Amino acid sequence: MITLTDIHKRFDDQHVLHGITARFEEGKTNLIIGRSGSGKTVLLRCIVGLLTPDRGEVLYDGRNIHHLSKRDSTLLRQEMGMLFQGAALFDSMNVLRNVLFPLEMFSSKTSREQLDRARFCLDRVGLIDAEKKMPSELSGGMQKRVAIARAIALEPRYLFCDEPNSGLDPISSRIIDRLISDITHEYGITTIVNTHDMASVRNIGEQILFIHEGNAEWTGTSDDLATTPSRHLQEFLDIKGGSHT
Repeated sequence: MITLTDIHKRFDDQHVLHGITARFEEGKTNLIIGRSGSGKTVLLRCIVGLLTPDRGEVLYDGRNIHHLSKRDSTLLRQEMGMLFQGAALFDSMNVLRNVLFPLEMFSSKTSREQLDRARFCLDRVGLIDAEKKMPSELSGGMQKRVAIARAIALEPRYLFCDEPNSGLDPISSRIIDRLISDITHEYGITTIVNTHDMASVRNIGEQILFIHEGNAEWTGTSDDLATTPSRHLQEFLDIKGGSHT
């Protein structure tokens, strides 16, 4: 579980986050949604430690990510898997080498065990037959699936996905959503997805945090969206629904 308490963040005279308190539960797909400029990307960066809040705490099962020793911070980062907006694969490495990379960098497994783990992850995302292909030979959806395989290679406790369906067609988006959801439930991962894709929100939004102008305005499930009392969320849903994103 990841808990946020009173998170504030400023950039010069711009107050981006206004005391956000939230809880992201283990074994669930936790989604952060909001308009562009709402602060959701800044919030995600604070959560993963890329930015330090001006005030407040980010706790990973009781561990404050911003107050850890260098050693403990390194250990925590090894428990984190990241899926970036672009797949962020290494163009010079084939699919298998991309998935092996974090294992070779951080795992204490033998070379044989690393190879077995990488192939297991590729098989889990349905790409075991593509292990020798280069990223340039893959579709956008396949690249994202390789990125998911790499993100889970170290068996993370926490998985972060930044706009995972950006640039994908609806069918590929549904495949990525289903993989993220299934992996979250199978391994009991605390998953946080930063997205503007309303299909994702409705399909896998077990816990949703709506950010409006730097405030945590609403939390609930996808089933609660239709009855939300938040006018800003209703407007956001109407806009996104009308644009079919």
